[in-house]
Amino acid sequence: MSASPRHPAVSRPSRPEQLRALAEVLDEIAVSQLPSDRVVAACGEPGPVPASVAREGGRQAVICHRLGRRLRELVLYGDVAEARERASRLLDYHHWMVQQALNLAFTCNPDARTEAARLHLNGLGAPADEFRRLRDRIRAQADTEAADDTS
Repeated sequence: MSASPRHPAVSRPSRPEQLRALAEVLDEIAVSQLPSDRVVAACGEPGPVPASVAREGGRQAVICHRLGRRLRELVLYGDVAEARERASRLLDYHHWMVQQALNLAFTCNPDARTEAARLHLNGLGAPADEFRRLRDRIRAQADTEAADDTS
């Protein structure tokens, strides 16, 4: 009788497989940036912010959370794992910006400082651009290595 059950060895994904998996999730995150950017910008518009912005912001926050979980669950190694960590930090910023914009726009105790901060919101900004550059680099590497893998 064996002391412990045998488990089949889990094979390590190849570098092209890792890059493809990461690129797929990064593509989905990039798609989610546009509606999130609109939510943050709408929260910075003068006057009352429509309740529809709060609903959309809530949906975007949930999407960010789910995509972050998928990103963290990827089995990656070396520089591909490092790229995932950078992407994860940028997604965390994206998620935080949506939440903070909603907090500023729908505060229960508005004051002059809160309103001034809210009116400075105009979207996700430079970190979103940095994320897309990272996604483009990973996508290009995935495509190149997939082509090399089939050659």
